[in-house]
Amino acid sequence: MSKLTDRVLDLFYPTRCVLCRRFLPPGRPSICPACGAALPRIEDGGRRKGDYFTECVSALWYEGNVKEAIHRYKFNGVQAYSRAFGELLAACIYEHLEGEYDILSWVPLDPGRRRSRGYDQAELLARDVGRRLRREPVRVLQKKRGIKPQSQTGAPEKRKANIAGAYRAADPELIRDKKILLIDDIVTTGSTLSECARTLLLAGAEDVRCATLASAK
Repeated sequence: MSKLTDRVLDLFYPTRCVLCRRFLPPGRPSICPACGAALPRIEDGGRRKGDYFTECVSALWYEGNVKEAIHRYKFNGVQAYSRAFGELLAACIYEHLEGEYDILSWVPLDPGRRRSRGYDQAELLARDVGRRLRREPVRVLQKKRGIKPQSQTGAPEKRKANIAGAYRAADPELIRDKKILLIDDIVTTGSTLSECARTLLLAGAEDVRCATLASAK
């Protein structure tokens, strides 16, 4: 089966397992029982600290068919995946960060990349998380400029330099003295989350925590 055929099937037949892409009966969960049992879940949310964020938790390891599914979600236009991914991340947040934040938000794409992609995958993820946790996501950050993708940057030091100054607070009054929870799809070195947290703290936020669908080992 070609990649183009796979993409068409993902777009028009969303009742496929988001991981193995086997067809599922209508009305069933978006992850088949076999893949659900084999999910590379992270014990205790894989809590990690950053330079400016208090902690980050993640639902899954970024490997195998999870990695492939996230690539399809980000780059192949399969927006429907956010429902299954949002359910997994919402459960992780509820277990590890419930009561630790005032505002739910996300790490935004720059306007040019959003236009070319047609959507912001982190925003979709945050909105599906919000529906499950009964919290309305709020935009707290804007990306000021396009940068080279972090995945193409290399060493952690280069990632920090690449992302420095890329964000600004959308509304400083909104976040003043508030605890923010930022949603993103993947965390690798944590440099993007740290820069976002730094921006929010400088704008007056009290605390920043993060949650991602997946974490690189």
